[in-house]
Amino acid sequence: MWGGWLGWGDGDGGGSVRVVAAVAAVVLVAGCSGADGEPGAGGSTGPTATATGSGAAGAVGQVGLRVESTVVSGLEVPWGVAFLPDESALVSERDSGKVRRVVGGTAAEVGTVEGVDPSSEGGLLGLAVDGKGEWVYAYYSTASDNRIAKLRYAGGKLAEQRVIVEGIPQAAVHNGGRLRFGADGFLYVGTGDGGDRPLSQDDGSLGGKVLRVTTEGKAAPGNPGGRLWISKGHRNVQGLAFDEGQLYAAEFGQNTWDELNAITVGANYGWPAAEGAEGLEGMTDPIAQWRTSEASPSGVAFARGHIFMASLRGERLWAVPVAGGKRVGEPRAFFTGEYGRLRTVEAAPDGSLWVTTSNTDGRGDAKDGDDRILRVTIS
Repeated sequence: MWGGWLGWGDGDGGGSVRVVAAVAAVVLVAGCSGADGEPGAGGSTGPTATATGSGAAGAVGQVGLRVESTVVSGLEVPWGVAFLPDESALVSERDSGKVRRVVGGTAAEVGTVEGVDPSSEGGLLGLAVDGKGEWVYAYYSTASDNRIAKLRYAGGKLAEQRVIVEGIPQAAVHNGGRLRFGADGFLYVGTGDGGDRPLSQDDGSLGGKVLRVTTEGKAAPGNPGGRLWISKGHRNVQGLAFDEGQLYAAEFGQNTWDELNAITVGANYGWPAAEGAEGLEGMTDPIAQWRTSEASPSGVAFARGHIFMASLRGERLWAVPVAGGKRVGEPRAFFTGEYGRLRTVEAAPDGSLWVTTSNTDGRGDAKDGDDRILRVTIS
């Protein structure tokens, strides 16, 4: 199995507080107070998340989860999922560089992202769609770096690929890759350290950061020092999700602790000095942490007062009750070992969760029909 410094990232491998602008009177999301939480302030972390729920259905407080159906099967290393205004979804395939549109139980190819150079944890990764569905944003690995490109989506096809961010550290491991639009219209990006630990603390590097950029790849207003990033000290961020103005990020640990962090502009989440909650001065602790064997988290989504976190090595879907950048209850696990490695979870327009498996990525045990997207209902 994979381990050691690979950290089970793509099988791969922190603190708490609210995402607020670093300048007075600038708020990331209209209507969000965004006033509590000083950049760099330490957060509280409760007991290690080790509880497990039942198999196909269970309860997390007032929340239950059930796999209702398979949306589509036969995908090859699906990674990013982004919904279009018509409630169909685009799905990226890591190794092929293809983007498929999922509707009516089929996954038809709509285009290929040019320049993709796949590796054990690199390739075509996250996707995001603008509010009108006119532009699709893709995070991908080339032979020399990781990049973000925007592609026009029209007539059911992708075209006019244009790079808006380049120079994100790239390696066979720790490429990050998740994209998420905030309600402020800016694009949030999770990156990895590219296997070069000091880059996470290097203000001049895009590695080991959470970026916040415009749709043209420029630094968003309020970013510290006018840089592209808003937080640093991350090892490998593959999960981003918003609860209104609060941003949460899932991060692969090395050998011991995986993390769920609540992101604040300007905060330092500790890597490589800290893995998990270590209470180091000037660094922010995670709001929840897991043994790497129980998680190795990739995608996250917010719904019904919970962060839902897909786990690769842990082969389960975690549900973490949160409010205002804090964990407010014990995490619970669902579907443990039932569907193999879980890569991505997204909140669908109909109120369900779409969860992708990742059993064809070279680290899983592929079964007939893998990889697939599961439709999970919340009750």
